[in-house]
Order: sequence, then structure tokens, then C-alpha cells
Amino acid sequence: MNFYTRKWVKPEDLNAHGTLFGGRILSWIDEEAAIYAIIQLGTNGCVTKYMSEINFVSSAKQGDIIELGIKATGFGHTSISLTCQVRNKITQRVIVTVDKIVFVSLDEYGKPIAHNKTAIHYTDERLREND
Repeated sequence: MNFYTRKWVKPEDLNAHGTLFGGRILSWIDEEAAIYAIIQLGTNGCVTKYMSEINFVSSAKQGDIIELGIKATGFGHTSISLTCQVRNKITQRVIVTVDKIVFVSLDEYGKPIAHNKTAIHYTDERLREND
């Protein structure tokens, strides 16, 4: 899994308990996953279709640096499936996991359309994962 994005937890990201608000981290996950799907499918015309159970493993607090990791796990005819992990950059402690996020490629009328992709495409060879 590649960890492309880092976020600095700031006061406006906190809930009433002084830890990272779940809604904020879910927004970050959806945005990061969408960017990944757009790059992999080669189109801005894709939307979130499904997000599996979200496992809040631990919390983050103000000042923490967190990183979001996304990996493609499968390609359907019109979809791409991803997995996600969010962790503390310094301690490597897992904060959130999402086993499956599905994005669907859409045409200009909002209907699912084949994307003809079958494998992960790396836009930068330095980021290639060793399987």
C-alpha cells in the first residue's frame, strides 16, 4: 500500500472529545480514494458507490501527522475496488481501516460505463509497489 497523502490534525479537525472527528477523516478518505480512482481509471467521471465497514482502531489528536494509504484490490467492468488504511506518520499506529471502497466509472449521462482497465497503472515508477 502506498501512502501518498499526509494531513496535519488541526483544531478545526477535532470533535468534542479533543480527538480527530470521524466525519473529517471519512471526508479525507473519500477524497483520497476518489483521486486514486480517477488516476487509475483515467477519467473524472467516477463516483463512490460503496464503502464497507469502517474500523476506527485508534484516535488521533491535535498536532498528529497522519497519512492515508490506498491500494487497488480489483477491477470490475465499470468499477474499481480499493482498500484504505490511515495511520499516524510518526508512530505508525493504525487509526482507521476500510476494507473495501468501490468507485464506478460514469458516462456523461451518469450511467455506468466500461473503463477497460484490468491492472494498477503507476503514473510514477518510483511509487511502484513490490508485490
